[in-house]
Amino acid sequence: MSALIKPGIAPTIVHVVYRFDTGGLENGLVNLLNHMAPGAYRHVVVSLTTITDFRQRVLRSDVEFVALDKPPGHGVWLYPRLYRLFRQLRPDIVHTRNLAALECVVPAWAAGVAVRVHGEHGRDVEDLDGASRKYQWLRRLYTPWVSHYVTLSDDLDNYLQQRVHVRADRRTRIYNGVDTLKFQPAQVRNAPPGAWPFAAGRHWVVGTVGRMQAVKDQLTLARAFVQAVRQQPVGADRLRLVMVGDGPLLAQVRAVIDDAGMASLCWLPGARDDVAEVMQGLDCFVLPSLAEGISNTILEAMATALPVIATNVGGNPELVDHDNTGLIVPAADVSAMAWAIQALAADPERALAMGRAGRARVEAHFSLQAMVHNYTAVYDRLLTKHGSARSAVQPTH
Repeated sequence: MSALIKPGIAPTIVHVVYRFDTGGLENGLVNLLNHMAPGAYRHVVVSLTTITDFRQRVLRSDVEFVALDKPPGHGVWLYPRLYRLFRQLRPDIVHTRNLAALECVVPAWAAGVAVRVHGEHGRDVEDLDGASRKYQWLRRLYTPWVSHYVTLSDDLDNYLQQRVHVRADRRTRIYNGVDTLKFQPAQVRNAPPGAWPFAAGRHWVVGTVGRMQAVKDQLTLARAFVQAVRQQPVGADRLRLVMVGDGPLLAQVRAVIDDAGMASLCWLPGARDDVAEVMQGLDCFVLPSLAEGISNTILEAMATALPVIATNVGGNPELVDHDNTGLIVPAADVSAMAWAIQALAADPERALAMGRAGRARVEAHFSLQAMVHNYTAVYDRLLTKHGSARSAVQPTH
């Protein structure tokens, strides 16, 4: 047992994120918090900016939340406050996530936190292919203060190895897991509760779920849907589109649909809390992202036995087995996405077979239990390895 762990007292993990709001990274954290064994670890979620009502998805009453209301720009001015917070909380582990929170490993080290874990969950819209030397340099700058890295995909793991030069013994790849009890196939295609406007059986519904922001590129999906309807003879009678989520792209997406005169064929309700029920009302799930780690929503769609159309970025090809569980198309390619929608809509039996194969793939490789087990194993191992007296903590080289 680590020297930092007092008998009868669970070790503390402080999870640092830029913003605790609807998103794949945050959803993965929620799943981890809700399903890790009670009493194994005590958890505190620190948001550098704000904490929204998304916190209500955390079902445990013993998780603490702290919002620091950071203004835009480098967080060095936040270092004294973070140092005091870490000294007050005295965590055994600080786990930062993505580049926006990476710099927090420095005040964590200064405060004597023995284990500093950093997670790479996906790419920024400014660095979609990982080629930015600035972002590579920034990550290298902070490597001495990171005890261990967790990557969510082979793509991100290779990035850390080849571009940031992080050794293999300092990296662990852990795929996201999905709750296969919450997300499961509908026995009958029923309309979800609320103002669902489409008829099961008569309409073939394409859908996506996610925050409406540039990196998720819902504009390409909106344009592809318009093109598919115009090109398919019965498109306007049968094809329908659902886009769940809120964010800066929402107005532009609505404009694309309105300008095409297809508002009656689409449902854009904003953010919703009943994603599992919405998934059960779809016939096909589309993820049009420009960059991804391991997408929670792809896993949720596969668990719901939906065929998935996804862009060829990040970890998407690791999840979607092309021509078996769905179709992989080039990013930002409206015509390719429209073709994929048309192909599956025209062959519903093929689409159903893909959905069944996707469900089987999730059950075999992407269980929530495996994800939680792997994170717990990393935390346990690092505490044992680095669990020396706080005063003796030094940067990792």
